[in-house]
Amino acid sequence: MKLVKIDKKQWAEGLESLKKSFRLLGPVKEDSYYSFKALKEGEQPDFSFLNTRLSPKSLLFPQSEAIVEYSLDERDEDHHVMKAIETDDSPRAVLGIRPCDAKAVTLVNLNFDTSEYKDPYWVKALAATTFIGLACDTPKSTCFCTSVGCGPYHEEGLDLLLADEGETYLVKILTEKGGNFLSTAGLEAVDEDTTLFDAKKKAAEAKIISTIATDNLKGQDILDLHEAPFWEDISFACLNCGTCTYTCPTCWCFDLQDEIHGKSGKRFKNWDSCMFPLFTLHTTGHNPRGTKLQRVRQRFMHKLKYFVDKYDQGIMCVGCGRCVNQCPVNIDIRKVCALMNDHKVDEQACAVQE
Repeated sequence: MKLVKIDKKQWAEGLESLKKSFRLLGPVKEDSYYSFKALKEGEQPDFSFLNTRLSPKSLLFPQSEAIVEYSLDERDEDHHVMKAIETDDSPRAVLGIRPCDAKAVTLVNLNFDTSEYKDPYWVKALAATTFIGLACDTPKSTCFCTSVGCGPYHEEGLDLLLADEGETYLVKILTEKGGNFLSTAGLEAVDEDTTLFDAKKKAAEAKIISTIATDNLKGQDILDLHEAPFWEDISFACLNCGTCTYTCPTCWCFDLQDEIHGKSGKRFKNWDSCMFPLFTLHTTGHNPRGTKLQRVRQRFMHKLKYFVDKYDQGIMCVGCGRCVNQCPVNIDIRKVCALMNDHKVDEQACAVQE
């Protein structure tokens, strides 16, 4: 890992020259919020944001993505054959992704790129992408990334990590991809001592005032947690709106839907949510999660227990705080995690039931 210093003016000029070799995507301000989008000619990424309202996971896992097309018209030579829709897999770079969102990509990858099953759309998009991280020097009060194996200067999932230092960027080269990105941009890099970078990292981590404990989750019994008495209180106010799942950078649920016009059609992969009543509805009309309580419990059990037990890589959360900030009824994953982590079975009540 190598640390270099790059002048911001030189950085901006380098990005313009990179557009010949990379598709550049970065944060762009829209009204009062920011979104990751393809940068237009002459447009620079706006790094003055704290975090985006939606995570940039949609760059790899679009909210709605056409994956195959077909024809049922027997006059067509390849009728009744599903054909993959061509995708643009040319090199691209995501500029200014926060470390928590880059970490989230590595968690989602556990589901879409396994030894048995691979989502080709995700795998090819990930391989084509270089991630340029932007360190977070002013975390929000709802950020708790340092409690979940992440942090404002976390490096996992990144190829380069930028730290803002006034008129310059301190740039940590983390992978060969990152080094190639800088050389393609023609950026002159001067080796730097890591003292300042390390000091900025320590200062940023000290600003994280929100924490959670997860140390007992793996040892908790699944059935005991499933039947815990606190789920009714947690779910009472929930609207099942799905805001938490749509803003979450680690949620990966999707549905497949066909759209047909005449005798031709396309199949789409669309984001779905375990919070929606239709999510587990069977064709028989039976719904194994027919109540709000069951759906709320599923969301938190998946993130804070099932994922922990299956992958043994911590919880399915990077502490970005989006769901805390945007839930319209103030359901807080930090409080739910505390209830689950500290849960103790009432042995006296169990003895009475027996």
